[in-house]
Amino acid sequence: MSSDPGLPRFSVAELNQAIGSLLERGFAPRFLLEATVSRPQLKKGHLWLTLVDEQASISGVVWSSQLSKLSFQPSEGDGVLVVGKLNFWASRASLCVQILDLRPSLSAVLRQFERVRELLEPEGLLDPQRKRPLPALPTAIALLTSSPSSALADMLRTAKERWPATRIFVVPIPVQGPVENQIRARLADVIERSGALGIDAIVVARGGGSREDLAVFDSEQLARDLAACPLPVVTGLGHEDDTTIADLVADYRAATPTAAVVALLPDRHSLALALGQQQALLKQSLRHRLQAEQLRLDANQKRLQQLQPRELIAQLRLRLEQRLELLQALSPQRLLARGFALVHRSDGQLLRSVEQVNPGDALQVVLVDGRIESVVQSVNAEGNG
Repeated sequence: MSSDPGLPRFSVAELNQAIGSLLERGFAPRFLLEATVSRPQLKKGHLWLTLVDEQASISGVVWSSQLSKLSFQPSEGDGVLVVGKLNFWASRASLCVQILDLRPSLSAVLRQFERVRELLEPEGLLDPQRKRPLPALPTAIALLTSSPSSALADMLRTAKERWPATRIFVVPIPVQGPVENQIRARLADVIERSGALGIDAIVVARGGGSREDLAVFDSEQLARDLAACPLPVVTGLGHEDDTTIADLVADYRAATPTAAVVALLPDRHSLALALGQQQALLKQSLRHRLQAEQLRLDANQKRLQQLQPRELIAQLRLRLEQRLELLQALSPQRLLARGFALVHRSDGQLLRSVEQVNPGDALQVVLVDGRIESVVQSVNAEGNG
């Protein structure tokens, strides 16, 4: 082969070093990569895997020093979002992605969500009919959340403002990464001690973050634990538009951690106002009842007075006097005193007409002060001469 002085000449080592230099100068020092994990395996403390999509693949590695810092360790077929940089080994011209951080991709999280939902729904664990009402005035509640955190501070402040009489037990839990078993253990401990502590409800809460950060709350086993919990469960996970499997099995799903506390605890100011209104209505009702009872008592007292012997005698005496006056008004004696007279025949019959007598009949004329015996001389009817 003839040599061409216009072409660059390399040894293998020089070529590989040139490629490495070109990559270092021309490629981003860090980048994001969406991929699916294939064949993950640990070798000497390092996690080796292949990152694939529908058309290509590239090797990837998480060094042991970085592996312990990851909040999520992938399994076969998991969709991931990788923060990485290129590693090029010049000695063998080998290229791979050095993984600095990774988390499940949104598509993988949503697939997991749908898988668990389809598994639990036929069992009735997501049925709204099985959800229990929340306690009206809880004695104590347990808050399972990250501590310290801004979400916890907001919940405690809201609880103090709304209903300080309720005792709050803060149960710190990890809320990101492969922490399912830790959350389940804390939940089991709270349930076991709930009777002794007087706990009436449990809140599982996590502050804002991406939907991928909430992946632990799509766990099937955690969902089953929440569904079997003997106490009402309220979730306040992520943002208002985030929904996890834990939200679906909980007795009440709040949009945010603070909203979970609002759902459980009454507002003391509103309750005081309502109690004041009820007190006013009760007083008004009592006044009306007392007035009605007073009227009834007055009526009974008046009736009792009317039934007393002295009152009855007085009423009877009054009626007798009224009748006596009436009799006296109708008495013939009063008519006689006014100048009238009563005329009787000899047989005692009272005369009312001249047709009852004949000349020669003996009559008795009764006046107010005595009687006159007389004999009829003649009878003249009214109108006769």
